Amino acid sequence: MQVSEGPLVVGVDSSTQSTKAVVVDASTGEVVARGRAPHTVGGGADGRGRESDPRGWWRALCAALEECGPEARQAAAVSVAGQQHGLVTLDSAGNPVRPALLWNDVRSAPQRDRLLAELGGPAVWAERTGSVPAPSFTVTKWAWLREHEPEAVRATAAVRLPHDYLTERLTGEATTDRGDASGTGWWSAADEAYDDRVLEHVGLSPALLPRVRRHGEAAGTVRNQPDLPLPGGALVAIGTGDNMAAALGLGLRPGQPVLSLGTSGTVFTVSARRPADPTGVVAGFADAREAWLPLACTLNCAPAVDRFAALLGREREAVEPGGSVVALPFLDGERTPDLPRASGLLHGLRHDTTPGQVLQAAYDGAVHALLTALDRVLEVAGPREGAEDAALLLIGGGARGTAWRDTVRRLSGRPLRVPRVAEPVALGAATQAAGLLLGEDPAAVARRWGTADGPEYEAVARDDAALERIGSVLADADTLLRRG
Repeated sequence: MQVSEGPLVVGVDSSTQSTKAVVVDASTGEVVARGRAPHTVGGGADGRGRESDPRGWWRALCAALEECGPEARQAAAVSVAGQQHGLVTLDSAGNPVRPALLWNDVRSAPQRDRLLAELGGPAVWAERTGSVPAPSFTVTKWAWLREHEPEAVRATAAVRLPHDYLTERLTGEATTDRGDASGTGWWSAADEAYDDRVLEHVGLSPALLPRVRRHGEAAGTVRNQPDLPLPGGALVAIGTGDNMAAALGLGLRPGQPVLSLGTSGTVFTVSARRPADPTGVVAGFADAREAWLPLACTLNCAPAVDRFAALLGREREAVEPGGSVVALPFLDGERTPDLPRASGLLHGLRHDTTPGQVLQAAYDGAVHALLTALDRVLEVAGPREGAEDAALLLIGGGARGTAWRDTVRRLSGRPLRVPRVAEPVALGAATQAAGLLLGEDPAAVARRWGTADGPEYEAVARDDAALERIGSVLADADTLLRRG
């Protein structure tokens, strides 16, 4: 066991595929223990969805904390960050009514379309809630559940987000934060409260929802539970969504751009002004403090490119330059651009096209979607002096890959910095716990810990020819992609 200089805090990242936990010295930011446990993701009865049993998240949390060893049992505070948008339905005893519908379950696309039309269109939604809901948003999933599983709706006594569910299991208190709540579609960014009109329209009583606590408030304290390797009475911060936690974990200042390469791809920055993008590209989320987090997300990132590598029989780094092939790796439909029914597309194959060139094209297609979204994010966030030349922070599992880094540099023309922190979401949750414990701003805690430090890569000339080629194919194939 390592000897720490200050009190220990725990940060938890409950993501799509696994739960990660870190035990951190609140004084120095040193990670003294780590743990990880996997989740099970199913396809639902029709095989087309993305679902998980929330009880599996709790078991994974306990297992990840157990792997942390005795340090977890000495923690003075804990915070949970979780995957956004998931719909958790609980009965009157607190048990799941059905598996949770995850953020990347896009079966609710028809319900999303109807909600947009019935409540005034995209511009009205953007102004009221900060975002034009995508089929990943929680409100669309609730509408889908009402239509397809009314018996589950009748049995539902509480509706939670993934991080809410775990925080409530820790404390016994039904709480959430403004950051994660802003991704539901039923929280008003304009009023910073649940939107009664949206809730009434989708038949959801506000009594079923958790209380939205403010930045710096505690969710409660840890209850003594036999399977939980945390000390009873430890402070529990309100937690937040995974993207908000990543922003905290990096100590972001307004205008600093971030690109995350993981199961999904995300681009975001912190903004002092409330975003409202009627095009729907940018989600106008609240951050975990008192500012805003304009963000765009793609569904197809690292796993989609890995699937191309597997189909080609190549290692993920075995890319080759050259050629004119274009790959649009929209294997699970896509959120940005808004193509929920799309499938993958290859264009421009020639006799001399190599497998390595096809794999590079898959990287290019994924990064093109993210950089197009980033341009819009920075536009919505508003001008910030020096933002155009700021290094792009590259995080997520893909940031460790040479092919991903080289592709982002070539297509963005920006300098890159890759923070050394391995788990920015879990570390962001840890800064929230430390901030609560020490009475500090969690973003300032992160900057004191030096979480965004890491190797830097100079800018290279932007490959405008590749960007133009991909954009042209995307525009020409729009009708085909919408049809699926």
